[in-house]
Amino acid sequence: MSKAFFKEDTPPDDDEDFADANPVPAGSKNYMTPAGHARLQAEFDQLWKVERPKMVETVAWAASNGDRSENGDYLYGKKRLREIDRRLRFLGNRLDNAEVVDPTAREVTDQVFFGATVDIVDVDSGDEQTVSIVGIDEADAGRGRISWVSPMARALTKAREGDAVTLRTPAGDRHLEVTAVRYEALE
Repeated sequence: MSKAFFKEDTPPDDDEDFADANPVPAGSKNYMTPAGHARLQAEFDQLWKVERPKMVETVAWAASNGDRSENGDYLYGKKRLREIDRRLRFLGNRLDNAEVVDPTAREVTDQVFFGATVDIVDVDSGDEQTVSIVGIDEADAGRGRISWVSPMARALTKAREGDAVTLRTPAGDRHLEVTAVRYEALE
């Protein structure tokens, strides 16, 4: 490809950093559990200390081979470096603004707050479910981890054991009963 059609030093678009990110509500803190914070920190360290230096070395080697306009290793390496740098900026912002809340350090209560693991029963269907309320970056519905800004977490927040709450969904209202609330370390 001719250099007339390709600009190597195009800076990444800052809007792309947060395009697919789950935003923290305005005026709120970025709450996360100690395990979630450790995972983000480990990813940041892996990118910064291992992957980025390897990619810089690859790009330097590819650049020394001559014509950069048709050098696949160089072009791919520069693109991958931009992706790594973009992810590092994202993780750095998330970690800088994080407020780590340890659910095990919370005083004993039967009320639902951030970090709670909650057993619920769908009153209409009888289905039982256990969910843990975690940070935005830790949410994983398959493992029963829901973001503290999700509709279900908002419906459950401040409820106590034995309380019934209504979860409004596009398919209609769901009536849930809180059967147990506990605060435990999440992995």
